Order: sequence, then structure tokens, then C-alpha cells
Amino acid sequence: MAEKIPQHYHCQICGKAIPLGETLCSQECKEKYQKIMRRRKLWIYFLYGMVAALVIVFVLYGNY
Repeated sequence: MAEKIPQHYHCQICGKAIPLGETLCSQECKEKYQKIMRRRKLWIYFLYGMVAALVIVFVLYGNY
């Protein structure tokens, strides 16, 4: 019969098995995760800015 595998999660960055309640396995993965989140946040701000710029352009020049 197959050996029973204990309950666990997997690291969101590298995929290694980690204990329940944790999301990342090492400091290196935590730094990579923070870098990814910073980049994602900047992209979201950029996209919001582009949408706002488009709205302003359509409001100002949409009546002509």
C-alpha cells in the first residue's frame, strides 16, 4: 500500500512542499515574491493612469 503523505502546501514561487500555514519556503523566495508584487503593483498603477488619461481625452475631445 502507498505511504500516506502528510498534509502540506507548496511554495508559491518554487513549488517545494512546506508545512501547513506557510506560503513561502525561504528568504530567497520571499524576496522574489516581494519583487513580483512590487512589479505587479506598478503595472496596476500604470494601467489605472492609462484608463484615466483615456477618459480625460474622451471627455475633452469627445464632443467635437
